[in-house]
Amino acid sequence: GVGMGMTAPVSITAFPAEDGSLQHKVKVSLRIPSQFQANPPCPSDESVKIEERQEMTIYSTQFGGYAKEVDYVNYAAQLKSALGSEVAYRKDFYFCSGYDPPMKPYGRRNEVWFVKE
Repeated sequence: GVGMGMTAPVSITAFPAEDGSLQHKVKVSLRIPSQFQANPPCPSDESVKIEERQEMTIYSTQFGGYAKEVDYVNYAAQLKSALGSEVAYRKDFYFCSGYDPPMKPYGRRNEVWFVKE
């Protein structure tokens, strides 16, 4: 029953298939605003979970526009190529992050994050 408004970034945990496409399983994460972090409201929907994301180091790439799945897949492939085979990062998932409300037409910011191992 508490309205918290939109937060950024919205992170989608993507699980890549062997061919680089994404599995039909995703996890959407929203940041809880600062004033609610010490004592977050209890979700009324059982499918909503409150999790604390552990500190991490990421490798990222940024791009603009209205991001679609194909954009995240392509930028993930570019990031993978840029990192090469010498860099250790999690291969079983990556984050697709968006920072802008849907009604913002220009100057949009999207990122792909790989988590350093």
